Amino acid sequence: MSLFRTSAGPRRRRLIPGGLIAAAGAAALALVVLAGCSTTPSTPAAGSSAGSSTVISVVAAENFWGSLAEQLGGAHVKVTSIINNPDADPHDYEATAADGRAIAAAKLAIINGVGYDAWASKLADANPSASRTTLTVGDLVGAKDGDNPHRWYNPDNVKQVMDQITADYKKIDPADAAFFTSQHDTVINTNLKAYFDVISQIKAGYAGTPVGASESIFAMMSPALGLNLLTPPAFLKAISEGTDPTAADKATIDAQIKAKQIKVYVYNSQNATPDIQAQVNAAKAQGIPVTTITETMTPAGASFQDWQTAQLTALKQALAQATGK
Repeated sequence: MSLFRTSAGPRRRRLIPGGLIAAAGAAALALVVLAGCSTTPSTPAAGSSAGSSTVISVVAAENFWGSLAEQLGGAHVKVTSIINNPDADPHDYEATAADGRAIAAAKLAIINGVGYDAWASKLADANPSASRTTLTVGDLVGAKDGDNPHRWYNPDNVKQVMDQITADYKKIDPADAAFFTSQHDTVINTNLKAYFDVISQIKAGYAGTPVGASESIFAMMSPALGLNLLTPPAFLKAISEGTDPTAADKATIDAQIKAKQIKVYVYNSQNATPDIQAQVNAAKAQGIPVTTITETMTPAGASFQDWQTAQLTALKQALAQATGK
């Protein structure tokens, strides 16, 4: 959730429907079953080795990575995503005993890292297994403590993670390496084609357009889109951390909106604090298009690419409205 927040940092004020998923106590934890969080393996794709009986058990801390892992593995994987509810806050999630058992039994565990899901790293450390491969996204992309953890909003990082998942599948199940290679190409070139296409279209048509945003999740995407994000970084940090932004930063944003220095305002609808809601209202009053994004996959059951492509398409439409292009 937070750009700079550590697990010991201030609690984020995330305004979403429903409550956070939480543990109910030690006795109850032992009764929690993760079957409802498991995805169903898809139909074998062309090139799959039909004679192979290997099914790799995969546990992803968050379902945006789990969605990609399932697509890349097809019928050769069974993916469980621990966080699979749009109302859940991955950073503040309280892991259960069942989560620990799932990670302990997994052949591949996918953890975001960079302080985002410290509970998942702790579970992996507490349940060591010589037969498990652990992919920590932050480590893969070279992110360090204090960096922006929202790597699924960085298209280059998404590609890196997909490449690594495929490499890990091949290492775990070398007999089906040809299938995993073929499936990787299919997911990149077919499943995610619309996602990558709309990113390219926005960059080609609106590069340099000044925009505003409510918090740091969009700071990962805006460079890939070629947009000029004018919002003070300290403000993005404060909203992501759930701390109070400075009066100076709020005044800067107010001035940007009043003078229409930004063409579009992008905000995380899962964290609409009073300060953010005031900015949204001010932008609308000035005729500045407002578009929303969410930190976790929405709606429930959506694929990574459906979720991201819908948000990007709405942003593209807002940019067209604002610029007349």
